Amino acid sequence: MQSVSHCGVTLHIRDEGPRDGRVVMFGNSLGSDLRLWEGLIPLLPEGLRLVRFDKRGHGLSDCPPGPYSIEDLSGDAAAICDALELRDVTFVGLSIGGLIGQSLAARRPDLLRALVLMDTGARIGAPDMWQQRIDAVRRDGIASISDAILARWFAPGFEKATPTTFALCRNMLERGPDEGYAGCCAAIAGADLTESTAKLTLPVMAMAGAQDASTPPDLVRATAALCGAEFHEIADAGHLPCVEKPEVVAALLKDFLGRT
Repeated sequence: MQSVSHCGVTLHIRDEGPRDGRVVMFGNSLGSDLRLWEGLIPLLPEGLRLVRFDKRGHGLSDCPPGPYSIEDLSGDAAAICDALELRDVTFVGLSIGGLIGQSLAARRPDLLRALVLMDTGARIGAPDMWQQRIDAVRRDGIASISDAILARWFAPGFEKATPTTFALCRNMLERGPDEGYAGCCAAIAGADLTESTAKLTLPVMAMAGAQDASTPPDLVRATAALCGAEFHEIADAGHLPCVEKPEVVAALLKDFLGRT
């Protein structure tokens, strides 16, 4: 297993593909880890250097006490890039991973070549809503709210059509550390990247599942408009189109990589 340490936090990473390949780095959603992209990775063009990581408080990475900030999380991503000597990175960020990508692009423009924003926003939800979720998780654990989360993650019918994948996603969510989930909720609650995202000048592509109940398409479309990004809506998908429609996401990424 591979790891990078930053400010006393050990971050689990997976670095695959040729060292001299074009770098694509993936930032996962809240409550998921680097396995989120397993269905997408085999569909991407050969020759890419694919870097995935578990953000702090998730997967095999350390789980320091919260709260965290988006600056903490994008600082972790930057530390991974620096440790692996990555430059000209295309960062693909989903949900909180998209916030990390926006922050990274604004704070460390020397690292990124292009940015893909998937089911995310420059600001996501209201602080009071996130505090209620933090309180629920700290009081009763992630499993107490997992049904509601999974209902937002996937389009209706996904569980029935693919029960094994749905069950594995539930396991990934519920087995994550409560403190890590709560810490990242605090990071989202405190993040308003509207001003900095509006100043981004690198190529950006945004996409959203048409049935995403967490970050609806209109939110993602508005975020894309801030920085002049192209926008794609993915039919029959919820918050995790890389799981529900990996072939559609792969085709969009392949086209974007070919143009940037």
